[in-house]
Amino acid sequence: MLKLTYTENNFNLERLDESLEKWVNIRVTLAIRSNTPIHLESSSASFLLAGEYVPQVFNLEQENRVELYRCDEDLVEVVLEGLWLTSDPESEVGIFVTNLEESTELLFEQMQQNLQLCHT
Repeated sequence: MLKLTYTENNFNLERLDESLEKWVNIRVTLAIRSNTPIHLESSSASFLLAGEYVPQVFNLEQENRVELYRCDEDLVEVVLEGLWLTSDPESEVGIFVTNLEESTELLFEQMQQNLQLCHT
């Protein structure tokens, strides 16, 4: 499962070994027990990858629920379908989760880590 965390100033992508269903159930249970609002909806999310990765991710469009859009010669936007979780439905802060093939999740995680290393 891929987990994309969107905050006011940051974005984080990580791969989790838990199933999406188990992870969502834990989050809902936690929200109920802590009396915290939770909003869940089917949605799409996007993130940017360096354009140099286009050849590696080109075949992913056919194999997964992945869409790619070239922003410019340096960046590619990756769009995924999944589930959006937030405490405020009007907020752009929240967590997006999706299930893809394990190899695809690992590839995205590695690419995102490489992109972050280039910007530090």
